Amino acid sequence: MRQCLVPPARSILMIGSEAVPFAKTGGLADVLGALPPALARLGCDVTLVIPRYQGMTSGAPVEQFSVTVGGFTREATFHEGPLRDGARVVSIACDELYGRDALYGPGGTDYPDNARRFAFLARAALEFAARRERPAIVHAHDWQAGLVPVYLKSLYAAHPVLAGTPTVFTIHNLAYQGLFEGDWLPRLDLGWDQFGVDRLEFWGRISFLKGGINDAEIVTTVSRTYAREIQQPSLGFGFDGILRRRAADLIGILNGIDVDEWNPACDRHLTAPYDAAHLDGKAEAKSAVLAEYGLPVTASAMARPLVGMISRMVDQKGFDLIAGVERELALLDASFVVLGTGEARYQDLWRRLAVRHPERIGARIGFDEGLAHRIEAGADLFLMPSRFEPCGLNQMYSLRYGTVPVVHAVGGLVDTVRDFTPDDPEATGFLFRPYTGEALLTALGRALEVYRDRPRWRRLQQAGMGADNSWDHSAREYVTIYDRAIGGRPKV
Repeated sequence: MRQCLVPPARSILMIGSEAVPFAKTGGLADVLGALPPALARLGCDVTLVIPRYQGMTSGAPVEQFSVTVGGFTREATFHEGPLRDGARVVSIACDELYGRDALYGPGGTDYPDNARRFAFLARAALEFAARRERPAIVHAHDWQAGLVPVYLKSLYAAHPVLAGTPTVFTIHNLAYQGLFEGDWLPRLDLGWDQFGVDRLEFWGRISFLKGGINDAEIVTTVSRTYAREIQQPSLGFGFDGILRRRAADLIGILNGIDVDEWNPACDRHLTAPYDAAHLDGKAEAKSAVLAEYGLPVTASAMARPLVGMISRMVDQKGFDLIAGVERELALLDASFVVLGTGEARYQDLWRRLAVRHPERIGARIGFDEGLAHRIEAGADLFLMPSRFEPCGLNQMYSLRYGTVPVVHAVGGLVDTVRDFTPDDPEATGFLFRPYTGEALLTALGRALEVYRDRPRWRRLQQAGMGADNSWDHSAREYVTIYDRAIGGRPKV
């Protein structure tokens, strides 16, 4: 029986745009699928509210009423269902807004009415909460929920139920800022007083993200290093001054991973489970991945280190570095398997490399959850050369699977991977800086050299597999943050 670490009455309303297993485009969905159950395990009463996108079938209808945003009024049906460990999810059905082929827009573009779609999410979630009971805290995520703190400070400032409800706002990726033309303000039930440099205005437009940052009691982001980085011009995307102004209330809390879903000892996607004390199953996973990619499964191929990548193929993820050193990569004494989608030039790069080096390089354009698990298990190294990385999850999956990460020393990557030195028994991977192709090749060269020292490599693997990157640790930090927001405490 779990000990209740916070009062059962501590109710949390969490609002976001996607969550596993219901809808996913990125890491936000992983967080919103895992954090509510982790908080529930600590005794919190957690309700997650998301849009009900096309194809979602879970949950039963529990309420229906009209929601109005700037004269746009539509019926919304609220479906409620369970998440794990006692948390619940409420999905908002409004086919005109959410019953579409894509979550945010087709082919990497944005729907022109995304401002309305996600303002509606904010209003509907708050109206649903108002018909129940006042939550102790509202936790809004990323720009899509950025108007939640704004509405609570304006439209709901004198509301009989919601007035004074404190908010926490989490930035998952500062590069996505929810920018819209200023003439949206009256269509969002917001006055022109919001069109100021100290409010939502950002270079002649309005930013939902800025609204969330300005009006939340506490702003969090997804790693300690990223919280520092985004206050600097180099990684602040124009928001560094805005965030420095809130520096006293800006806190980095590292994301966790789902240690039940990502567990090599019982991973349903693997044919042979393994753990830190018994790594034989990892060799079987390696042979399976090589075969799945049509690469040779010979003694020499098995002896050669296998480098895995699972990523969006975009500049942010370091693919510009890879493009600059593609010839040198192909000359390394290693094999590569890559899974992902993204810009056509980077997809073509890996297809080209696979054609030129069919015995050592395999590329799969697309995404396959089972294959992602098998790559994490079967690879010897995992490459994450991201230009910036707020938190990152794959390096933590890799650590758990005994797959040694090679990463750029930024954001959550530097917070979770301890750089190898010969005399450090707690080292877990290889970091590189600066952000250059030469530094990337040097780090890979270091890793390949250590790989040949099997006892030392085994210690690296086991150190990574022993790291605690679970959500339970992160959830406890969020409870502390909620207490601070509720109590107005000057310090965490």
